[in-house]
Amino acid sequence: MNIEEKILKSSRVVAVVGLSPKPERPSYGVASYLKEQGYRIIPVNPQVKKVLGEPCYPELASVPEPVDVVDIFRRSEDVPPIVEEAIKIGAKAVWMQEGVIHEEAAAKAREAGLMVDRDKCMFKEHHRLERGGD
Repeated sequence: MNIEEKILKSSRVVAVVGLSPKPERPSYGVASYLKEQGYRIIPVNPQVKKVLGEPCYPELASVPEPVDVVDIFRRSEDVPPIVEEAIKIGAKAVWMQEGVIHEEAAAKAREAGLMVDRDKCMFKEHHRLERGGD
């Protein structure tokens, strides 16, 4: 089982950092799809009060429940403090969406025992697995 499969199969609660309230944005499409697939979506965006009918939190530290995976929709240079927060809150995994890569932060997360995926889309990977992994 590859890392994408492990994360997708072992996670139910996904904190989406940088989730936009705009339906045309990739973060909205991915989160909406994951919610339809039965994942609990927790929006994390200090600029917004609610997304996809869910209350939005300004940072990971303010999320009042355990998080399985932190899905990051931010620029690569913004990743290190998000990974630090993911480690502090006890997340099991960090997922950096397509185009988001930060090797040092990924290494730090792995050292802390988190599963890490980077430069991949959770929607595309989930969809691929649902179709039989082709």
